Amino acid sequence: MASVNSFNAKDTLQVGDEAYEIYRLDAVSGEGLDVASLPYSLKVLLENLLRTEDGANITADDIKALAGWDADADPSKEIQFTPARVIMQDFTGVPCVVDLATMREAMADLGGDAGKINPLAPAEMVIDHSVIADVFGTPGAFERNVEIEYERNRERYQFLRWGQTAFDDFKVVPPGTGIVHQVNIEHLARVTFTREVDGETVAYPDTCVGTDSHTTMVNGLGVVGWGVGGIEAEAAMLGQPVSMLIPRVVGFKLSGELPEGATATDLVLTITEMLRQHGAVGKFVEFYGSGVSAVPLANRATIGNMSPEYGSTIAVFPIDEETTTYLRLTGRSEEQIALVEAYAKEQGLWHDPEAEPRYSEYLELDLSTVVPSIAGPKRPQDRIALTDAKLSFRASLADYVDADMVEPAGYDEASEESFPASDAPAYHGANGAPAPTNHLTTAPADSGRPSNPQTVTLEDGTTFDLDHGAVTIAAITSCTNTSNPSVMIGAALLAKNAVEKGLTRKPWVKTTLAPGSKVVSDYYERSGLTPYLDKLGFNLVGYGCTTCIGNSGPLIPEVSQGVNDGDLAVTSVLSGNRNFEGRINPDVKMNYLASPPLVVAYALAGTMDTDLFEDPIGVDTDGNDVYLRDIWPSPAEVEEVVSGAMSADTFKSEYADVFAGDDRWRSLPTPEGDVFAWDTDSTYVRKAPYFDGMALEPSPVTDIAGARVLLKLGDSVTTDHISPAGAIKKDSPAGKYLAEHGVAQRDFNSYGSRRGNHEVMIRGTFANIRLRNQLAPGTEGGFTRRLDTDGEVTTVFEASESYQDAGIPLVVLAGKEYGSGSSRDWAAKGTALLGVKAVIAESYERIHRSNLIGMGVLPLQFPDGESADSLGLSGEETFEITGVTALNDGETPRTVKVKADDVEFDAVVRIDTPGEASYYRNGGIMPYVLRSLL
Repeated sequence: MASVNSFNAKDTLQVGDEAYEIYRLDAVSGEGLDVASLPYSLKVLLENLLRTEDGANITADDIKALAGWDADADPSKEIQFTPARVIMQDFTGVPCVVDLATMREAMADLGGDAGKINPLAPAEMVIDHSVIADVFGTPGAFERNVEIEYERNRERYQFLRWGQTAFDDFKVVPPGTGIVHQVNIEHLARVTFTREVDGETVAYPDTCVGTDSHTTMVNGLGVVGWGVGGIEAEAAMLGQPVSMLIPRVVGFKLSGELPEGATATDLVLTITEMLRQHGAVGKFVEFYGSGVSAVPLANRATIGNMSPEYGSTIAVFPIDEETTTYLRLTGRSEEQIALVEAYAKEQGLWHDPEAEPRYSEYLELDLSTVVPSIAGPKRPQDRIALTDAKLSFRASLADYVDADMVEPAGYDEASEESFPASDAPAYHGANGAPAPTNHLTTAPADSGRPSNPQTVTLEDGTTFDLDHGAVTIAAITSCTNTSNPSVMIGAALLAKNAVEKGLTRKPWVKTTLAPGSKVVSDYYERSGLTPYLDKLGFNLVGYGCTTCIGNSGPLIPEVSQGVNDGDLAVTSVLSGNRNFEGRINPDVKMNYLASPPLVVAYALAGTMDTDLFEDPIGVDTDGNDVYLRDIWPSPAEVEEVVSGAMSADTFKSEYADVFAGDDRWRSLPTPEGDVFAWDTDSTYVRKAPYFDGMALEPSPVTDIAGARVLLKLGDSVTTDHISPAGAIKKDSPAGKYLAEHGVAQRDFNSYGSRRGNHEVMIRGTFANIRLRNQLAPGTEGGFTRRLDTDGEVTTVFEASESYQDAGIPLVVLAGKEYGSGSSRDWAAKGTALLGVKAVIAESYERIHRSNLIGMGVLPLQFPDGESADSLGLSGEETFEITGVTALNDGETPRTVKVKADDVEFDAVVRIDTPGEASYYRNGGIMPYVLRSLL
């Protein structure tokens, strides 16, 4: 805590019988300092500076700069933010623990105390990213998927068990418990944090950084926190503050209430679209106004969760009675709830619906205008009103089908005419028996819609025609929505109504249910709704992210065969937050985000080529058409079930022993010792190379000479395109590596599960099946050309190996929004280990730009309004980048000179803070931290 107290802010807050030391915000006063009108989020940051003021890294001038914040100014003032805690998931958490274990060895090698490598801020990990929906649609799906998960990940889990015992202040929530962000809001988040310091109990706002971009879900509770790369999280765990610029803050005023039929998902897709259009990248978003009280906490969490999808750093709600009501519902102690309320009111953090804080920019939404929506087919911000879904799907289909069928006759975009609904039978019963006519899938040949029907016969004899638009995955997944009882109960009630009318899911649809915590299963059981979901194939497959992160598992085998035989553009519908190309399943080209009730509806319909308002969703047992309106539950029905099925006892029971795990977890053999004993034969966990040959003092920064381009990329290349994710293909460099090390293909597992092995991850970087490298036209995936030899097409990894053997540095050229998406540290780690020294893009998303610097890669930006194409760069040039050496003098140059053969331009240096400059000079954030600790 603060060793300097320039504003005499330290005081005592009495709550019941307990006394807490606090740092009063109203102590900061003076000319031009208006703390009372600051946005909620900046008040939280201000308290952070007051409490950690040390006269060096954090000074009185820093505090004054934040208290006197100019809402209209562009960010320029750097501050140091010290989060109260760090939250991790296992995909990004495993490499964090690998790096910490490696740092212990490096510390000892350099003559330091290995014990210093220990979390100084509480760190909590939830293992949620490893379960895959291999088995579905059966009562035993959950147990079998968990068994398979342990079989695949035994080495990783043993390593994490070691970390749990070897490091202080590090806790692990075992597999099969829930999704990190839902567990965070339901149990881990404190809202007001307390810590013993020098015999005193200090109270302060709960803040966090997390190794997942959707850490922002906790913003719904009034907790300021956001996603960072694993490398930044490691630094925060080791006591390093997060360097940041005081941001612009967007005030988002809410009024009115959601209309009947609109869900939290519809609301968040509307907000995502609005903020993407407005421009929120790198900004704080804060909700205020009279409508805030009409937004239930679960909806607030859904909105906060989607913050990365509109590019903001956070999307926070203030603390109010809804916050404390939720804390009570989720089983927090009365003492904690009393502290939260007393502290928030004392510090001016309690929401006043009449107040108008000062903001940099303003948006407003009347909740009553929200309509049912989906988003797709490849970006979460591409919202589609449900009434327009069929038309939108058909317009998008042209981008995904054979060139001969690109112009679907009969579609008139100007008049928005849609095609007639199909009257063709969709499928036939077993043994050829006729089945009810389905009006929703294969279009007649003369409709003009691209069509390439494939006849598919399942193992049980069921036969049907599969065509473009078929929904092959319908997944209730992701904490974004599974944390929200209203939409989850809504989905279950819709299933009940459908089953009672005799409706079933279409046989080509893989249906999965993966809630974010066991509480969901509990209230489903209490309400008696589980059997109806099971009847439609939405059996529990696991408590984890599953489909939302690409762990959808394989399609029904015969369906997969039909899709590939016909090169069909089939679809997935998921209640998640990400639908980027290639993310959900390699067989599925088009992905749509939707609320859980709509996921069930599309499983019944079986196709995106339908109007859920006008077309029947199926037929009942009497052969009558059934429409979505016939089975959609009313808000009153939903609320009645929610009220009757949920209680604080449920949360207390499910979280009573949350860190203990089941018998599988407890029976894992656990390695011992302060330093991990690496297994040289392991293909899961290997000692990281980041400190190999590291000296006590960093080498001087050098200019970049003789560089070649590894990839030339377009706009909106996400970290999903860059970072290894999803399944490992047999013939890929990573697959070949595993095969060479004796791993059978059935045991390859996913890239995410092997993040602790840099050899696998290097080989999977830039290997996404939908990546389009303009240096290798006509290819899709991780391919490039060797430009220093004969220009042959080869894999990105193999080209990198050759370049590095020849001592040739590498450059990546990119377009706008480079690195958008999840805070994947391996997108930066893989880039660095491939030998890339600089990336030159038109613009960056915040986290990836920061992570590149954290790995010693220089992020540069084309001059405003320019691009690789406008400058005439083919990517075949040899690059020289000069002016970088100015960093050795303690300065960060605004631009550097780039010469690519005959083309010259000044590239903007995107090292935005002095802290980032220190990281770059040290070759990355981890060497910087290690040298600092020495």
